[in-house]
Amino acid sequence: MTVSRGQQLHQGRINEVLYKIHQDIRVAHTAKSLADVAAYSPFHFQRVFKEVTGENLNDYLRRTRLEQAANKLLFEPESSVADVAHSCGFLSHASFSQAFKRHFGASPKVWRSGGYAGFTQANFDTQQRDIAAAGAQVELPNVQLRQMPERRVAYVRHQGYDRSISIAWHRLLQWAKTEEVDTQTATMLALHHSNPSLVALSDCRYVACLEVPENVWRKGSVGILTIPGGLHGVFSARGRMGDLLPLIYAFYHRWLPGSGYHLANTPAYAIYQRNQFLDPDERFELQYAVPLSVV
Repeated sequence: MTVSRGQQLHQGRINEVLYKIHQDIRVAHTAKSLADVAAYSPFHFQRVFKEVTGENLNDYLRRTRLEQAANKLLFEPESSVADVAHSCGFLSHASFSQAFKRHFGASPKVWRSGGYAGFTQANFDTQQRDIAAAGAQVELPNVQLRQMPERRVAYVRHQGYDRSISIAWHRLLQWAKTEEVDTQTATMLALHHSNPSLVALSDCRYVACLEVPENVWRKGSVGILTIPGGLHGVFSARGRMGDLLPLIYAFYHRWLPGSGYHLANTPAYAIYQRNQFLDPDERFELQYAVPLSVV
């Protein structure tokens, strides 16, 4: 599908807004402050944001914070509900509890004590149940704690965890060719904004990334961002298409709760040595890095 220059401009500007949001989901952004980032009037910004993301701004902010809170409620058993709410940008316990119940069908307390299982049974398809079953049985990955460096990357956003991710990669590599970025030596990475244990695979947010030098800049719908450095839990993995998600499940559900660490508020990411979305045999070799904070 051909994308017009106007659509590319909108995508590029909204990319800057999404980057701002995901740098720290606790920040109380306003439509005006984010419209300034995109260089639109507040009214025009709201319309363009929905065209690009499929959600209005407030819904996007709320969903992003609630999904992070759902993770923390499950994987940080020692954190109070109030602490989880505050760490995800909610100003009061009451407003958080109401929003959480509307979104997930259970209060935060019920979610933590078993409501999650009911939600998955009611909302997940067979593939996600298979991932959870495999993740409960797969050998636990060898997780190492590492201080990871910042990485400056060009990126293309994609919705859905499936083979259609290859579309984003081909767009990114085509852009790299026009910008004379050496794709044979540049590191490929992918941000995983969504935990597929909580979010339908068709709604999961994935960001294809290519590490680039300082003299390469945003152009059209391809943005530039910096993946934050800092403490990460990192494991190595290899396999075929579909083998990674059970390992991610095992990390979150089996390693993290007893680790003594909390999830940080930035996305996990893969560092590819072999990319299953580009490999003719659909094989991957990678490191998977999850940002952590000390309890």
